[in-house]
Amino acid sequence: MTRNAWWVVLGWIVFAVVVAVFSPKLTSTTDNSEFLPGHYESIKALNLQDKAFPSQTSTGAILVFEREDGGKLTAADSADVESVSKALDGKLDKAFTGVAVQPPSDNKLVQIAAVGLDKSASGFDSQSMDAVKDLRSDVKTLLKDTDLRAGVTGNAAQSLDSQDASEKTLSLVLIATILLIVIFLALVFRSVIICLLPIVTVAVVSTVATGLIGTANKIFDLKADNSIQAILVVVLFGIGTDYILFLLFRYRERLRSGEEPKVAMVNAMERAGEAIASAGGAVIVSFMALVLSSLSIFRSIGPALAIAVAVTLVAALTLVPAVVSLLGRALFWPSKSWKTEREGARFTAVGKALGAHPLRFALVSGAVLAALAVFSLGFKPSFDFSSSLPTDAESTVALKTLQKSLPAGSTDPIQVLVHSKDGSTIDTSDITAFGSELAKAKGVAVVSEPQISSDGTAAMFNAVLKDDPGSDKAISNVRGPIRDLVHTSAPSGTEALVGGSTSVTVDMDNAMARDYSIVFPVAALVILLILALLLRSLVAPLYLMASVGLGFGATLGAAVILFQHIQNENGLIFLLPIYIYLFVVALGTDYNILMIARLREEAREGRSPRDAAAEAVRHAGPTIAAAGVILAGSFATFMLGGNALITSMGFALSFGIFVAAFVMAMFFTPALTALIGHAAWWPGHGDETAEEKAVRVDVRG
Repeated sequence: MTRNAWWVVLGWIVFAVVVAVFSPKLTSTTDNSEFLPGHYESIKALNLQDKAFPSQTSTGAILVFEREDGGKLTAADSADVESVSKALDGKLDKAFTGVAVQPPSDNKLVQIAAVGLDKSASGFDSQSMDAVKDLRSDVKTLLKDTDLRAGVTGNAAQSLDSQDASEKTLSLVLIATILLIVIFLALVFRSVIICLLPIVTVAVVSTVATGLIGTANKIFDLKADNSIQAILVVVLFGIGTDYILFLLFRYRERLRSGEEPKVAMVNAMERAGEAIASAGGAVIVSFMALVLSSLSIFRSIGPALAIAVAVTLVAALTLVPAVVSLLGRALFWPSKSWKTEREGARFTAVGKALGAHPLRFALVSGAVLAALAVFSLGFKPSFDFSSSLPTDAESTVALKTLQKSLPAGSTDPIQVLVHSKDGSTIDTSDITAFGSELAKAKGVAVVSEPQISSDGTAAMFNAVLKDDPGSDKAISNVRGPIRDLVHTSAPSGTEALVGGSTSVTVDMDNAMARDYSIVFPVAALVILLILALLLRSLVAPLYLMASVGLGFGATLGAAVILFQHIQNENGLIFLLPIYIYLFVVALGTDYNILMIARLREEAREGRSPRDAAAEAVRHAGPTIAAAGVILAGSFATFMLGGNALITSMGFALSFGIFVAAFVMAMFFTPALTALIGHAAWWPGHGDETAEEKAVRVDVRG
């Protein structure tokens, strides 16, 4: 890369431009039903509904009216609601069709109007969200001369508010991440150019990665959720900066030894390149293991993140060395401090202490991880997606207003369908009896009159839940008593299915449980294989993976302590373990590889296991610490997102990266390696010197 540096840089720029121009836009969805395969009950119900009731329109949005003074609605107010709704009916965008006004609530505090969703829209697509924007604007205009105020909630409105919140979070994460990287690199290197290097590099990499991900999603029809953009920002900036740091620290070390810039870069690549490539490979494999998931959200996000890391890895091994080679010593301008290593550095002292007392370091760091991991057993999954919206979002405020007077489930009823197994007509008396039983189910507030299909082979009930459809209580009721009653009460010769978004969430949880039992073990086995090939050892990979497993448990345990015990939250979002796996396990392996590779290098110089561990901490410690601070800080910016889901994810991931860098890789792994000694490399000879290798070869000869 040093000989053809200009061509490498030019090639990257041209490739980025081509990808940006010709690749499709990266899109996302908030429709959970798009993430599930067809054999789940909620999806079967949805397909049956489309087939048996093709003209049936679902609710796209709900208008919630109340008096501005909070008082009871008068007859004149209800007349205004009718008038406004009628006017809106003629202004609806193509995503919506028809406005149906409901009678005022029994306490006269609230009146709602349901806006139908056109068959051409999903309620989660861009046209639905655009229609909500226009609807909100029109409502505000039409209510000017009344005593009323109104808010818009429902699936489409919540999708719009979720998208807006994600965009705000993305902006905050981007700004905070860039500031963090620039400030930290300025403190470490005191170089203007090094501060800008990750920003410029990631800008190019981001263009390429986003375009390739969009292309892959289009080709393979993959679905991404609306958190993917924010996660990509952190992955690209965080991991990109990590790999740049891995290389720059080694490059600076070679320059300090007196080598010329180009020679120093070649030697830095020889020493650090294998570790970076192996670390990146482990991360890519970890992400790609998600293609085994039954949920398309993870089958999409796994390859997406794998593509992002792969592009970042290639850039770290080609573009960055080329740029650094062109800049030479000017890379460190205006600082001169790079020329000499500080005496008595903290990592030298830590390394000496660890080399002298590895058992102490292994026991203390292992005990801390194990103690935190115990609390992970108390993890309570939460399925309340409404917590992902800011409390001041219009859909959230309108929902709370509605809940003053109507069942919380009014915004999104579940659909219960009954159909004949043999295609015969279902007796109306059986349908009536079934509806009566459904009304008795725990958690059901109101059951509508049945709709009968045109051929009489199917019937559908809309059942309003007593609780918010996205709440844990509603999900628990659908999972247990409602589904159980529906299945057992189905008339003879028929099948009954529960559909709707709450039922979708139940099935997502079931799919996640299946994924945990398959994805995690497969990923662990593949990472073990990578480590075994890199280290040519069967022993070291075992305790490296054990440390990563402890890191996973400790991270989840810390989140449980903070949110469930200290803040008294009912639970943590059920997706959290998979995100901890994605970043803590994958990147924990990253840092372990960097440390163990340096430790092996020091052992090959003829040092004893304890001295090799001390030198590895001295030299690799600053790199891992710097990388850990930047990546943990990048994830910590998620806590600026303003909602419980993003906040808990930000804390867990930042804490997990901190643990991976400063406990696992810095103390636990080198301490264990020092204790195990030469046996850590069995059956290979990864720690032998060149002289020892020559003797072994001569003996064999």
